[in-house]
Amino acid sequence: MATRAIVTGVFGQDGSYLAEFLLGQGYEVYGVYRRCIAHGEDENVAHLKNHQNFKLVESDILEYSSLTELISDTKPEFFFNLAAQSHVGYSFKVPIETFRVDAEAVIAQLDIIRRVSPKTRYYQASTSEMFGGIDCPKHGYTEQHPLNPCSPYAVAKVAAHHAVKNYRQAYGLFACSGILFNHSSPRRGYDFATRKITHGVAQIVAGKQQYLPMGNMDAFRDEGHAKDYVKAQYLMLMQDKADDYVVATGDGATIRQMLEYVCQLAGLAYDDVYRMNPEFMRPSDVPFLLGDSSKIRSIGWQPEYDWKKLLKEMFEHDCSLQSSANVNSLQIKRTQEFTSKTART
Repeated sequence: MATRAIVTGVFGQDGSYLAEFLLGQGYEVYGVYRRCIAHGEDENVAHLKNHQNFKLVESDILEYSSLTELISDTKPEFFFNLAAQSHVGYSFKVPIETFRVDAEAVIAQLDIIRRVSPKTRYYQASTSEMFGGIDCPKHGYTEQHPLNPCSPYAVAKVAAHHAVKNYRQAYGLFACSGILFNHSSPRRGYDFATRKITHGVAQIVAGKQQYLPMGNMDAFRDEGHAKDYVKAQYLMLMQDKADDYVVATGDGATIRQMLEYVCQLAGLAYDDVYRMNPEFMRPSDVPFLLGDSSKIRSIGWQPEYDWKKLLKEMFEHDCSLQSSANVNSLQIKRTQEFTSKTART
């Protein structure tokens, strides 16, 4: 029988790349999704749906009974919790919902595993937002740095982060948190800064919009590729002992520098593209995030992408999406590439 893994948030960028990676390793993957998704939100896993080891499971991470049934029935070797209300700015508008999804649901998952499947290895998606961008060391934040959440999203993630430690210490669960710094991909949602930049500039190049409205351009982010980061998530659960790890490239740029770079790729002038929109300014923002990933690099992780290589890939992808025919051909190509890859493994 194949090794079983549950992946919540499977329709997101991390969930889809992780499912793809696990299937390539011969795993049986149960991808958890919510029914109330919008049309087209499953496109990241469309190329996986016919895979014999991929099973989509309709559920809600706030629904205790359905998760209990799923974990009890499958007794998975691995549980990756990637589902979240993950938009920092939006968390200021829905703080209670954010806390329930990003904190309460994590405690419920840990408690279910403790009761019905204690040998399951658990991964929680923590975030660099927990540090708050305060007093960042020269070489970046490490796992030992004090946490200082500056948004409802970060507050909820801190609570979940401590819950993972508590269940690891109190009950002996193999439970890990990956403190992931910013990471993006061509599968990133359009309301995140990096994708807003690459998609917006591609739209301008195609003559479909004139300007790109943005908020704070001075925030510095350590940025990597989701494909690299899901490999780090997997590696954490392969260790002999459960622990928490910072995952970061150790390099990054301000949002302004990122937009300037994509404008350069497009042959456009930054001042002709950028327009400040106060609606995108947050009540509080994290000014500077840089990570020190020495710990996880010591067990074999190494990113293949830096922020420029990432943005170039995303921009080229978004330029290719300017016609529906290209969207369809890209989806077919993704399916063919995955089928070919798994056939070789």
